Amino acid sequence: MTKTDTDLIIAGGGLAGATLALALARMVPSLRVTVVEAFPLSPDALPESYQPSYDARSTALAWGSRLIFEELGLWQRLAEHATPIEHIHVSDRGHFGATRLHAAEHGQAALGYVADNRWMGLCLMRELLDTNVQWRAPAEVTDMTPIPGGVRVQLSEEGEETAELKARCLVVADGGRSGLRERLGFRPDRHSYGQNALIANVSTSDSHGFTAFERFTDAGPMALLPHGSPTRAGHQSALVWTLSDEVLQQVLALPDDEKCRWLQDRFGWRLGRFTRIGACHHYPLTLTTVDEPVRPGVALVGNAAHALHPVAGQGFNLALRGLMTLVEQFRLAEEHGRSIGDLEVLKRYQALHREDWQQTVRFSDSLVRLFGHSMLPVAAARDAGLVGLDLLPGAKRWFARKAMGLGGRRAVIERPGNLNREAPANE
Repeated sequence: MTKTDTDLIIAGGGLAGATLALALARMVPSLRVTVVEAFPLSPDALPESYQPSYDARSTALAWGSRLIFEELGLWQRLAEHATPIEHIHVSDRGHFGATRLHAAEHGQAALGYVADNRWMGLCLMRELLDTNVQWRAPAEVTDMTPIPGGVRVQLSEEGEETAELKARCLVVADGGRSGLRERLGFRPDRHSYGQNALIANVSTSDSHGFTAFERFTDAGPMALLPHGSPTRAGHQSALVWTLSDEVLQQVLALPDDEKCRWLQDRFGWRLGRFTRIGACHHYPLTLTTVDEPVRPGVALVGNAAHALHPVAGQGFNLALRGLMTLVEQFRLAEEHGRSIGDLEVLKRYQALHREDWQQTVRFSDSLVRLFGHSMLPVAAARDAGLVGLDLLPGAKRWFARKAMGLGGRRAVIERPGNLNREAPANE
């Protein structure tokens, strides 16, 4: 067998890549893991010095994702700046339909959480500094060549000529826009929604009461997620506003007070008056999937494998479940003397994760399509459906479990020797 420099190379040290590296360090410590990250590391920027910013970008974490971070021993630190979602209110603007979910009805402390991306990155980095995970940063994977027993990976490093590393497997975790996926010959299937996500933090005169609002409007879905404090119900929310190209440009051209008025008109007065909107970011919305995300010695994960519409906040949570399924298969391969890059090992990961991502894609995509129709019969049917969710316990529980990230398969992984394993929370 070819001698390798490392067992696994992870291309991308963002949230997906760093989480995978930490999970492997915790669950499969026999593996030598190297992370290749385009941005330089800042080991001095640790969580102890973190100061939340009003304009911080954030991610919705489902309850199921909390369970995963608990398994990794990371949740206690993450929770310091993670705002709980105790209630979810789903409504259709201009129609009577609505449904409400409450964490207490499901015996949980929260339905999910909202955490700043930078905070999660700092927490992951702090934990990774205490592991044997190796980093090449700033550096970038530029190409890969199959070799007997593994892969040869070409790196471009700052100030140096191209370097090479031999490994048993390469995991592509650098998102859907880096181009590495396409350079390696993977062909994603893209479906444009003809919409854009406008993201910003907003303040309102009334407290959010730890409530997440999902509001379907004639312009597209709008989400407001509680943000800013894990212990005190405040007045700041994270906004994800779906807009067409034309309307997006109109909104971006407005001064902040006019943006607030537009938002007020679409959302309504459930949070009182919109008093402030922060820096606005936006990106086009596309459903992207890769039907065959594995090859001998290579696997795609996270947004490199599938990118969803943000309507139900499922993207990162789906990716996290996929990462843990991959860790599970790597652990089993190590236990049975198999190479982690064997196609059979990676195909098993793909098969186990496929049903989860197909169901999640259908769930998110169907919501977009259903609430994108303004025809009266369709509007009446979906409003009746929302009312039905509120009245039928079985249907409401199914919807709640989807929202909480508990509808998919949960990987079976234990730390070696079952050390320091927290008891799983009630699902």
